[in-house]
Amino acid sequence: MTETAKNTDLTKKQALVQYAAQIGDNGLIIGHRMSEWCFKAPSIEMEMALMNSALDLIGQARELYTYAGVAGGEGKTEDDFAYLRDEEDFRNLLLAEMPNGDWGDTIVRLFFMSAYNKLFYTALAKSTDKELAAIGEKSLKEVTYHLRFSSEWLIRLGDGTEESHNRVQKSIDNLWAFTGELFTMNEVENILLDDGISVDVTSLRPAWDKIVSDVLTQATLVKPQNDWAQLGGKSEGRHTEYMGYIIAEMQYMQRRYPGCEW
Repeated sequence: MTETAKNTDLTKKQALVQYAAQIGDNGLIIGHRMSEWCFKAPSIEMEMALMNSALDLIGQARELYTYAGVAGGEGKTEDDFAYLRDEEDFRNLLLAEMPNGDWGDTIVRLFFMSAYNKLFYTALAKSTDKELAAIGEKSLKEVTYHLRFSSEWLIRLGDGTEESHNRVQKSIDNLWAFTGELFTMNEVENILLDDGISVDVTSLRPAWDKIVSDVLTQATLVKPQNDWAQLGGKSEGRHTEYMGYIIAEMQYMQRRYPGCEW
């Protein structure tokens, strides 16, 4: 394979930087979303679980951004990736930026993402890129806990009262259209795939479907049959209307006071 992949101007080096950053984008954005539950969760126990999970995800993003900066060789830091990029430069999955909504919405979003993350980081741990493989192996323990936590809550809500069952089913139905993007390949992933660096996310779909189906069955919930998928964030940087508000809040201090330090 040549230094530049067919039909693209990206080099392998540039693709690697973007790949590490886009994985980090997923952790940063959903981690930020979950951090919004601070002082708002239904109980201290639930709040602590969400905050710990948010810290895990943001911690993963920091490692990935740091590696992207090193791989790029331009002296960029994790803060440059988090605070000095515009909305369209982020390549996170649209699912990660969905609003918290009620407790059911948050749990379903975390469950869908965690089921994906467990499979993704398991595969990333086998990457031929040693740094990405190490990050994948380290992250796997954390996302495994996220999956267990969200699965237990999904079962509790689905097999609970009539109201909790109906509300969490509505959450599943509303978020389902954003799950298809989990299993689409974008340009940088395809460039790195032949070298065994990136994960072929299309191959993760059957295992993800089984995890989701098994948990929903226990929760007496129904998996939607509509396969239509909302795309754009990962491949083109086209986000939902919610993303701009996330960026504005997250980047305010750095934009208002450039280079400030605590």
